Amino acid sequence: MEHLLFLVHRIPYPPNKGDKIRSYHMLRELSRHYRVHLGAFVDDGEDWRYQENVARHCASSCLLPLSPARARLRSLQGLLRVQPLSLPYYYDRRMRDWVEETLARASVRKILVYSSSMAQYAEQWTSGVKRIIDFVDIDSDKWAQYARACAWPKKAVYAREARRLLAYERAIAAGFDYSFFVSEKEASLFRELSGLGQDRVGFFDNGVDTSYFCPQADRASPYGSDEQAIVFTGAMDYWANVDAVSWFVEQVMPMLRRSCPGLVFYIVGARPAEQVRRLTCRDVVVTGRVADVRPYLQHARAVVAPLRIARGVQNKVLEAMAMARPVLASAQALEGIRARPGEEILRADTPQAYVTHLCELLASSTRAQALGHRARERVVHDYAWQPCLRALLEKLD
Repeated sequence: MEHLLFLVHRIPYPPNKGDKIRSYHMLRELSRHYRVHLGAFVDDGEDWRYQENVARHCASSCLLPLSPARARLRSLQGLLRVQPLSLPYYYDRRMRDWVEETLARASVRKILVYSSSMAQYAEQWTSGVKRIIDFVDIDSDKWAQYARACAWPKKAVYAREARRLLAYERAIAAGFDYSFFVSEKEASLFRELSGLGQDRVGFFDNGVDTSYFCPQADRASPYGSDEQAIVFTGAMDYWANVDAVSWFVEQVMPMLRRSCPGLVFYIVGARPAEQVRRLTCRDVVVTGRVADVRPYLQHARAVVAPLRIARGVQNKVLEAMAMARPVLASAQALEGIRARPGEEILRADTPQAYVTHLCELLASSTRAQALGHRARERVVHDYAWQPCLRALLEKLD
């Protein structure tokens, strides 16, 4: 098989958060067609235990530790170099040296980059090598959203990052052979921003492992016998998730307490920020990391995704749909997901909309079951990983 260099900003295992889910399934599929040489960083000490899980898919690998605290300090160099802060954040001379050695030793002629921050390790290889990047989302626009939502001085820092990163994204896309995004909407927007056409910019969907995310009759409930639970899942140190659950508790829960007494809101996800932990009260539970998110999804009366800041496709929504749960999601959380509002998923953008939908679902278990059943059918039909990854393999070939 041909050799392929795969550069990822975070070790693609375990597949328990958005970026790792996509990169893991990419790695697994690529290993069926190529001898994969993987370069990635490990920013969570607990992930070192998964080296063997990754190695079984690789001909070779370079996993380097990344301390978020030190990386944040290092990223300040970007202010002096007039570059995005994310580039020095993910720069390591050892990774650069490993890339150079691997390209020479293994006669690599194809490079796949995952996320703009890793493109710096492939920029100099301009001849005799096919270079493809999966941006996933337009990260520069995410920073622009952050800037609009924050006060000074964060506002100024985030706005600068949005400008610098967009310039870098444009330059990388212009130099690489092809650029992928996670949805047609993201790809279309980037074509406008970059001036590139469909022959240079495309997309492939995220998938869902529907054999794993599948309801099972013998799966025990994590909730109390008298609890009617609604749930949000996600990495709870990620600002967009922190903002979403904070808004839900502050704006929606007071109305739910009056209209649907007895509901308990579960916030399920690793590394909850202090702002999230402070939300804990009688009817708001913050779990922290859990061994398996599926029981929390399967036995919830409904799943909510009240994201106000989002880019691309939300895996948390697809996974909840695969578990045959009724999902209430904001317009931002629904972006890029092919599902019929009102039939396979419910859209809610205001506190009153969440309250109305939730009260209706609680009053009619038949409606809730039908909505969940159709949601799973949609995911099974449209979001299997192998068909989703076909476009990537075609471009690499």
